[in-house]
Amino acid sequence: MKILVVQDLLRSGGTERQSLLLASGFAEAGHETTLLTFRPGGALAPTCPPSVKRHVLQPFDTGLDWLAPGLHRAAAHLAPDIVLCMGRMANCYAGGLQRKLPAAAVVSTLRTGKPLPALFRRSLHAVRHIVANSEESKANVVARLGLPAAKISVIYNSLVFPPPAELSRNLTLRAQRGARPETVVLLCVAMFRPEKNQRELIELAASIPSGTDWQLWLAGTGPTVAACERLVDERGLRNRVKLLGFQPDPSALYRAADVAVLASRSESLSNFLIEAQAHGLPAVVYAAQGIAECFVPEETGWVVPPGDRTEFLARLQPLLADAAFRSTCSSGARTFAASRFAQAQGPAAYLELFSRLQPSAS
Repeated sequence: MKILVVQDLLRSGGTERQSLLLASGFAEAGHETTLLTFRPGGALAPTCPPSVKRHVLQPFDTGLDWLAPGLHRAAAHLAPDIVLCMGRMANCYAGGLQRKLPAAAVVSTLRTGKPLPALFRRSLHAVRHIVANSEESKANVVARLGLPAAKISVIYNSLVFPPPAELSRNLTLRAQRGARPETVVLLCVAMFRPEKNQRELIELAASIPSGTDWQLWLAGTGPTVAACERLVDERGLRNRVKLLGFQPDPSALYRAADVAVLASRSESLSNFLIEAQAHGLPAVVYAAQGIAECFVPEETGWVVPPGDRTEFLARLQPLLADAAFRSTCSSGARTFAASRFAQAQGPAAYLELFSRLQPSAS
């Protein structure tokens, strides 16, 4: 098959990491794969594997995620059998691509908890098939848009950074950040955007009872970093809260941390949480779409109503206080993540779907 993966920009987010992982998996399986982006560059652009062809639409970076000059012409020239649209902007163009390429199967993806733009919603009706990355995401779009359930498949995200067979705690990194062996390190890896709500995690951390030895590590970059830095200073938490910036590979952070925390208001399936589970981190999180499918509720992770700080801290307290309890949760988390989110499962599931969408398969 000739497969075209469409993404607006290779920024540092979870969808972009999944785009690269899938494109690489398709190419490794022997399929001619092109990754087309609207904008050049992006934090993850250097990580695109050589087995995947690259095509960029904007001759220079305009900074406009929605601008896709010559998209239909480029797609027609590439003549793909399958077009996989990743991210909100790409999916807004999916319906037009299906009309331009009637012989191809254009596949939209649901990977966000944000409200869908009108063009995105129209595209979902026009494309050949849709992939949601959580059962909750599928159920919501079926209920809200009246789409037939048979048109939507659920394929979970795959682990971009699978753990080694033998996990060892990264004491060196902990020491570099001022964390002692007994310090409980809370971790969140996410882009700094308003909906990711790192401010809430800082406020929650500020409410942890005195006498507890903890640190909060926030990895990522984005437009809300400066506001979060100011809040850390206002709360007097500079020695406790560490803003670590963009991490091309956060594996070392997972091996150094103890508990995953997330206060995001918009998810579909959290890449951060499935990676954290794979590395044995139990989780305490605010509820959002698809969140409960990232771990085993009440066993390896706890879901709290959004904004309920009292409940969040109550769920967090046993993990802060009891290393043996964390260890029990850790073992279950690793087993769960290895079975549900194995790295090879995602590309294989997409390729199986693509084969069914080919005309010869009908």
